[in-house]
Amino acid sequence: MEPIEIGLIVSGGMLVLVVLGMRVAFAAGLAGMVGLIWIFWAKFGYDPARFGKAVTVAVKTAGQVPHSKISSQALSLIPTFILIGYLAYYAGLTKALFEAAKRWLAWVPGGLAVSTVFATAGFAAVSGASVATSAVFARIAIPEMLKIGYDKRFAAGVVAAGGTLASLIPPSAILVIYAIIVEQDVGKLLLAGFIPGAFSALIYGLLIIGMALTIKGFGPPVSGFTWRERFVSLPPALPILFVVVTIIFFVYNPFGGDAWGTPTEGGAIGAFVVFLMALYRGMRWAQLKDALLETAKLSVMIFTIIWGVLIYVRFLGFADLPGAFSDWITSLTMSPMLILICILLAYAVLGMFMDAIGMLLLTLPVVYPAVMALNGGEAVSAPESTFGMSGPMCAIWFGILVVKMAEFCLITPPIGLNCFVVAGVRDDLSVQDVFKGVTPFFIADAITIALLVSFPAIVLWLPSQV
Repeated sequence: MEPIEIGLIVSGGMLVLVVLGMRVAFAAGLAGMVGLIWIFWAKFGYDPARFGKAVTVAVKTAGQVPHSKISSQALSLIPTFILIGYLAYYAGLTKALFEAAKRWLAWVPGGLAVSTVFATAGFAAVSGASVATSAVFARIAIPEMLKIGYDKRFAAGVVAAGGTLASLIPPSAILVIYAIIVEQDVGKLLLAGFIPGAFSALIYGLLIIGMALTIKGFGPPVSGFTWRERFVSLPPALPILFVVVTIIFFVYNPFGGDAWGTPTEGGAIGAFVVFLMALYRGMRWAQLKDALLETAKLSVMIFTIIWGVLIYVRFLGFADLPGAFSDWITSLTMSPMLILICILLAYAVLGMFMDAIGMLLLTLPVVYPAVMALNGGEAVSAPESTFGMSGPMCAIWFGILVVKMAEFCLITPPIGLNCFVVAGVRDDLSVQDVFKGVTPFFIADAITIALLVSFPAIVLWLPSQV
């Protein structure tokens, strides 16, 4: 049996395991090990006497993956970004941010829900994890919305959908993972997420206002705040802006010349700044302990997924499945843009059964080379490319599109992780309630993705300035 055939069989088996409920990390690790053993034994001619040798070689090959990849300096960004979010919560920055957004935006139709969206967008700028953002605002924003008569399902849906913005708005753990997988510049990808992330928040806000204008009794506006009260609410929320500026200055020097530091150093300094703010605002040992434990739990979950999937990716290399898929994609007679749209739709379906990080780790080693080939290769110039952009710019554009699809998958049933988090925080809500509440935001995400595909400049303008 040819390696490509082994690759297809093992990959199909792994997908079956995921659909049956096995965790992505374990399903991918198991499939990778089985695939490596199978390929090496096939090279030994399926000799029963050499099966042990095939197992030994496969174990050694797989065993090199965790240390060689996880020891990458770029991956140290992930725990620091997550820590920033939890420390910001315990520093009281989230409440200050929500209060400022409420005083400035709650007067519009559906104002409290709109305030929640923009507050989550602001918090996303210091939190690298969608799950953390959803958990924090489920405690803060939902009670406020219920007090003035919002439907509890929609209130939960606003928080779950708003939490997804942390996937795009830097610092973003998923963008870092994408950059490492496809070997692209982390700093440029983080910069590229700003405008699409803000654009997504704007689309969410417009959707809520539209619903409030057309549905009777939906989301009454909140008025009564004076201009003095509005301006007084800004200083407590400004530390978030300070942290964002600190990180960006290290990733990209706005005054020209070399960057002041690496994204990893920027993340570490950002975490230290938020830590000092938390201490100043009265954080105690118990709260610091909770922040560190939550950061460790989420970081371990992400790193475990990476370990398992990288074993599977090593197997894919031996099976040459990425190369075969790339050749097949480029041989199709369909329009390249139509092929790209089909790939994005496939992500929407796959995201119903897999978590966002696992989905990207599993698919990108195969899909990314195919998309690059569609555009003309990683070294192609903009005039000679299919999509009208150079290879590095296409990698950034596709990365934002894929991460936006990962956002979409965070709220789609039956796996939508953000929905489970919101339901877990609120005893009065079931998972089914949250899934019903996020339904309108599917339309907003579809519109956003369509605009990002149609107008790549939304994604590429900021990183092209570096």
